[in-house]
Amino acid sequence: MPPSPRPHRPPLPVRDGLNPTRLVLPHDAASTARFATAAQYLLERFAHDADRLREKLAAGEVVTGEGAVVDDATPYQPRGFLYLYRDPPADEPEVPALAELEVLHRDDDLLVVDKPHLVATMPRGRWVTRTVLVHLRATLDLPELVPAHRLDRPTAGVLVLTVRPEARGPYQTAFQDRAVRKVYEAVAALPAPGSPLDVDGTTTVRSRIVKHRGVVRAQEEAGEPNAESRVTLVARDDARGLGLYRLEPHTGRTHQLRLHMASLGLPLLHDTFWPELREDAPDDPARPLQLLSRSLAFVDPLSGEPREFRSRRRLAEWPGAPDGGDGGNPVAR
Repeated sequence: MPPSPRPHRPPLPVRDGLNPTRLVLPHDAASTARFATAAQYLLERFAHDADRLREKLAAGEVVTGEGAVVDDATPYQPRGFLYLYRDPPADEPEVPALAELEVLHRDDDLLVVDKPHLVATMPRGRWVTRTVLVHLRATLDLPELVPAHRLDRPTAGVLVLTVRPEARGPYQTAFQDRAVRKVYEAVAALPAPGSPLDVDGTTTVRSRIVKHRGVVRAQEEAGEPNAESRVTLVARDDARGLGLYRLEPHTGRTHQLRLHMASLGLPLLHDTFWPELREDAPDDPARPLQLLSRSLAFVDPLSGEPREFRSRRRLAEWPGAPDGGDGGNPVAR
């Protein structure tokens, strides 16, 4: 396999686990006429924190796309790039579960971890430094670490990250091309009597899932399906009216498994998105979303060898299930 092109490297290195922020200077006529220097643009854009920005400029912590330090004389270049470090939010919530993050595998190309519930994969929204990526970059001294895929913050289980830039493309492509077999476990209500899951124990859900910008939940829309999930009931707890399910997504749309289970009338236990959206519901570590990325299997794009990584975690609402199974109906390998 020919080597992948080397990814673009920002002119500022990762610092404290965080990438520098890249800004693109607007190229509209009004902006071009209004700003003579890059510093003028920055001081207006970040007027709410102008004193801190002046400190960054004086310290040489703002650079152009070519790596030149921005000062008061640096000209404004439409479509030009500027790089700087943004300060982490002072009110970032604590993430106690981050201490439970476990490394399953590490080599020169890959780092595979067992992610706890309620830990974000990457910086986003309120969580910046207390995320899997930033935590591992800092604690393991791996500044070029990047996820090969993502898990939603409420979801636990196997997460694969690439260690070096040269390995990033092949592994991310394997996920994008659906060359990775993903197996999840979930807990939800038992299916209705006579439904396909109740009769056959398995069903396949296909639909069109769309995630609109600014809308919290993904949604199903009319049109050609772009999402497919295989759902299997692998164990029953009739006393509690709950089932343990194996979920095998063929595609990787946002919220796919949660939405497909909800469309079957079986929303995942403790889901704050379905059946009703509770967007501002506080985290409850005692009642996490009952969804676990149990295993990932693929042919290694660099070595050609088969690889499989399995979570050691258990879903809180199905504690009797041994690793990778349900006490009699093992999860498919």
